[in-house]
Amino acid sequence: MIFCVEDDVSIRDLMIYALRTSGHEARGFNDGGELFEALSECVKSGEMPRLIMLDIMLPGDDGMEILRKIRNNPATRSIPVIMETAKGTEFDKVIGLDTGADDYLTKPFGMMEMIARVNAVLRRSGVASDPGNEIRMGHLLMNTDSRTVKTSGENVNLTYKEFELLQLFMTNPDHVFTRENLLSSVWGVEFAGETRTVDVHIGTLRTKLGEAGRYIETVRGVGYRMRRI
Repeated sequence: MIFCVEDDVSIRDLMIYALRTSGHEARGFNDGGELFEALSECVKSGEMPRLIMLDIMLPGDDGMEILRKIRNNPATRSIPVIMETAKGTEFDKVIGLDTGADDYLTKPFGMMEMIARVNAVLRRSGVASDPGNEIRMGHLLMNTDSRTVKTSGENVNLTYKEFELLQLFMTNPDHVFTRENLLSSVWGVEFAGETRTVDVHIGTLRTKLGEAGRYIETVRGVGYRMRRI
C-alpha cells in the first residue's frame, strides 16, 4: 500500500489513479492528521505502507514537520518517503533530504515520472514486489529499467516523453485516454500546453514504431488507446 498525502483533491485523485493502474495499491489523505490516524491503525495491524508520497504545503503541520515525526517514531521511521512540492528550490530539496526524505518531486510532475520514482525508491528500499521490468505487446518489447524499446527485435530510439507515452499505453491496453489525460499523466499535473502537443508526439511515436505504430488507435472525438494484441 502506498499512502498519498496531498490536500489538492484533483492531484491526489490523479496520483492514486496512476499508482493503481501501474499495479500498486494506494490510499489518499488530506493532511497529517488523517495520515497519522491511518498509521496508528497500521501499527496495530502490523501492515505498514510500503511508501508515503508527502506534499510539503499542507494544512496544519507541513510536510517537513510530518516527515520529522515519521522519522522520530521507531514504528514508522523505516517507511520510504517521497516529498512533493510546488516550491522546487534547492533549499527545500536539501532540507527535505536532510530530514530523511528518500526522493523529491517538484510540481508540476508527470504521472509516469512519479511512477518511475516510486518504483526506484521501492527497489532501493528492498520492499518492491516488481512484476518484471519488461512489457510485451505484439511486436513491441519495452524494458522499463533500461528505458529501451524494440520492435521485431530492432531498437527504437524514443525521446523521454515518447517513451513515457508508450509506457502508459502498454501498461493500460484498450484503455481510452483523452488528450487531457495524456497531458496530465506525461507532461505534468498542471501542464498548461495545448492538446496539439499530444497529437504531435503520437504522430512521431507511430512513425518511429513502424508497423507496430498501428497498435495506437485514434478514438474519434475522444483521444487515443493502444489496442491489446
